[in-house]
Formats: sequence, structure tokens, C-alpha cells
Amino acid sequence: MVEQIKLNVPMSPGDVLSLKAGDMVLLNGKIITGRDKVHKYLIENKPRKEDMPFDLSGIVLYHCGPIMKKINSGYRVISAGPTTSMRVEMYEASVIKQYNIKGIMGKGGMGKKTLDALKENACVYFHTIGGAAVYLADRIKNVVDVWKLDEFGPTEAMWLFEVEGFPAIVTMDAHGNDIHVEIERESFKKFSELIGK
Repeated sequence: MVEQIKLNVPMSPGDVLSLKAGDMVLLNGKIITGRDKVHKYLIENKPRKEDMPFDLSGIVLYHCGPIMKKINSGYRVISAGPTTSMRVEMYEASVIKQYNIKGIMGKGGMGKKTLDALKENACVYFHTIGGAAVYLADRIKNVVDVWKLDEFGPTEAMWLFEVEGFPAIVTMDAHGNDIHVEIERESFKKFSELIGK
């Protein structure tokens, strides 16, 4: 059985540097969601910290467009699966640097520009489970706040969630390791061997 690392968020640079590609983690604490509109807004409008309802420093930015239900006390998360991370590759390196993000989470990995930003800014990429949106929603214990709900809508808004035991794997670390590239390389090698026979 692979040991799972319990990791509290927000994270410190030391927390990040202790992680390596292949580590399985359970996240506890606060994470935010962000898809295309949030990333574009953060880079093009450069909001000041005091203009935002919560601090992004040390936090995990989850590529997720959750399905939310309005309830008497606020909101409840119905579904919270990851979206494909490469869709925000053009923005991610700048977001990491400008907002001191310490973790990115989604599915499928990201490109070299983001990998370089992870290394330069002590940040990691977490790959979480695709196809398990309801299971992941159950790991969200509290909807703390939301930003840009009226402007972007519930799927594209930035939600601040409190999570407990949220599962993920470090697939791109702050030391330059990228499991996605390794798998692609091995797959191509195997494919080449197969078609060569």
C-alpha cells in the first residue's frame, strides 16, 4: 500500500519542496477553483490583494467548474470533478508567480512553461481523479466564499472551499519532474516497438 501524505493548505515553500512526483496526498484546508474566465481576469485585470475577498498566497488552485446548489445557509457542492488543465496553460505561469499559488490541481498535466514556473516559484501540480466528481464533492466540507459569481456564473466563478481528505497525486513537482512527460515517452517507445514488429 502506497503511503498517503496528509497535507495542510495553505502550503509553505517547505511543504512544496518536500513533495516529489509520484507522491499521493490527501489535502486538508482551503482550496480555490478557477477555470478560463478566472485565469483570464487575474492576468488581464491584475486585481490587487485588497480587491479580492480572500488571500491566494500558499493556496491550491483547482481547475474545476463545480455544480452548485443554493440552500438556505448558502451553497452546497453537488459535483466537483477536475477539468483539463492544459486549457489554461497560457495563463498559469503568470498566475503562479503573481499570486504566490503553491499548488495547481486538475487533470492531464500542463506544459513546459508551467513546469518551469513550478520550479521557479516552489509550486506543484496535483492530478486528481477524473470521473469521480460526486466523490470529490463529498470531500468538500464547507463552501467558505465565492468571487465573481454574478459576473462569471457558478461554473466559472472562483469558489473558496474547505476540504478534508481530498485525494491527489503529485505529477509535476518543484524539482522539474513531470510524470506526464515520462508516461508519454514510455508510451511512444512501446508503440514504436509494437508497430515495428
